[in-house]
This record gives sequence, C-alpha cells and structure tokens, in this order.
Amino acid sequence: MRNTRADAYENTPRDVVATGNDYPPHYVLPAHSHRRGQLLYASTGVLTTITSEGSWVVPPRRALWIPPGIAHEVHMGGPVSTRSAYVTPAAAEAAGLPAHCQVISVSPLLHQLLHEAVDLPVEYDLDGRDGRVMALLLDEIRRMPVLPLSAPLPHEKRLAALCRELLEQPSLEVKIDDMARRAGMSRRHFTRTFREETGMSFTAWRQQACLLAALTRLGNGESITHVAVDLGYGNPSAFTAAFRRVLGAAPSRYLATPAA
Repeated sequence: MRNTRADAYENTPRDVVATGNDYPPHYVLPAHSHRRGQLLYASTGVLTTITSEGSWVVPPRRALWIPPGIAHEVHMGGPVSTRSAYVTPAAAEAAGLPAHCQVISVSPLLHQLLHEAVDLPVEYDLDGRDGRVMALLLDEIRRMPVLPLSAPLPHEKRLAALCRELLEQPSLEVKIDDMARRAGMSRRHFTRTFREETGMSFTAWRQQACLLAALTRLGNGESITHVAVDLGYGNPSAFTAAFRRVLGAAPSRYLATPAA
C-alpha cells in the first residue's frame, strides 16, 4: 500500500490512481483541494469531511465522493485507515460520477477493488489486468447507493457560523429561539431563511447533526447510553428509535463491519 500525498500523482498519465493512508486519532487534514475527484474510503474508523456546502460523516466501510476542485477538511474521529481513488475530471464526467459530495455504500467488490488498486504500479498497464481493475472500480463507484450522512451548511454567514458551532457540539436542547436571537433574526425570519438555505427545517437539521456526531462517538467506543444522554435524548431507546428511523438500522448493526 502506498502511504503518500495525493498531489504526488496529480499529473500521472492515468485516469485513476489510488493511495492508502493511516492516521492517528483526532488528526485533522486542513482545508485543501485536488484537481482530481476523490473517493475517500474509510476502511477502518470514522471520519468527518467539511466543505463550504456541508458536513459528511463516513463510518467504516463507507466512502465519500468529493468532486474535483472542492476544498475540504478531514477530521479523524479515532485511528483511521483510508483508501482513496483519484479520478481525472474528464474520467469522472464520462463515468457519470456526481457533481456534489455524497456518502455512498461500499460493496464487498468495491472494497476489494480499492485494496487491490493501492498496490498497483502508478503507471499501470492500461490494456492489461490492472487497467481492467481500475475500469471496474469506476463502474462500481457509479452503482453504489447514496447514504443520508450529511448536514448541509447555509451560505448566509451568520447561520453558517452558528451551524459550524452546533456541528462541533450538537444537542437536541439547542432551541430555535436561541439560534434566531444569536443570528440577530426573528424566529419567523430564521426558520424561513434556514429552510431556504439548507432545504431542511432547523429541527430536522439539529437531529441530523446529533446523529452524525453520534456515529463518530459510537465508532470510537462510547456507549449508546452516554451518547444518547449527552446529545439530549430522553433515554437510549428514544435515541435508538431516531437513529433507526433516519439511518435504517440500530446503531450497533449500522456500525458493524460488513463481511468483505
């Protein structure tokens, strides 16, 4: 596995190149961008990626597609091992990859392809097996389902700053009236502007922020009871019900490592 900076391969004459990296707990990659699109795969651990558009949490065995040129910062919840595929803009467009960041499922096949890709020569044989591996990797990315693991950020500066603060310390106990006051808005103006900017009500966004934070904390080994109470849920059952309603499975099942 190549443990290398991605920009070392920006000019490699291949549509797709792959690298792998291991990071210590709470490591932060400051805001940066790539000329290529990036599929950022959390092989182990949980990571959070933030752009001007929103925040995305990537649990183990899921991946985030980041289009070319998008500035992003990456926060490691605990120890994280990643595999990344970097795709030229032309190849990303030809493959029909999305124009916006999206967390996607990772099939057992895509998992194996990513692990294989990082060990290929940088200038692999396009017409041989290695070229076919990379072509199949692109096909498999395109067919993966999108997961609801993001919280959009408003563009309005006051709201964006408040939302960034809430992402860092989310709680169901943060009230609409308090947010409106801090933003210097009436409650009506705040709720209307928030929905226009994010496509969500503040109440739904607040719950999403809490669930995303819960994924990181549970992935680092904290108990469901502690996380639920700390985030403002009345009891673990209420938290588990909200988690299952939004993400489709109970926390323990959702974070279980799928079979490769």
